[in-house]
Amino acid sequence: MFDKKIIMIIDDDSDDRFFFIEAVREIDASIECREAQQGVEALEQLRNSDSLPDFIFLDLNMHLMDGWQCLAELKKDECLKNIPVIIYTTSNFKEDMDLTIKQGAVYYLVKPSDISNLPGEIIKAMQKAEEATTLLKKEV
Repeated sequence: MFDKKIIMIIDDDSDDRFFFIEAVREIDASIECREAQQGVEALEQLRNSDSLPDFIFLDLNMHLMDGWQCLAELKKDECLKNIPVIIYTTSNFKEDMDLTIKQGAVYYLVKPSDISNLPGEIIKAMQKAEEATTLLKKEV
């Protein structure tokens, strides 16, 4: 479905990371899933990696460096700023949605209460992120 994709999930909740990774495996077992439990760890992994992810799924509510700060750091970094960031959080506040998109996220996914819906939501998020990224490239 998605050729040789690499996805990174940044979330301080180990259960949420586990269910996310399981959902990605259900979509396509060839997708490589990387994980970090908070922003500082994620930035360190990304800056020291030989291959960058195709998508970053980023939780907003984390300790040490939250998703807001991590998003800002990603968008400031010349090597990382073009990776599509999909916000993946429990917050369904319109203000959060609007602000994260304004700050450079390409899609906002509220964590589903029923994890059986998660694979479909991840697919939709990646498709929307690819569409948004294609539109941004055309505008430049």
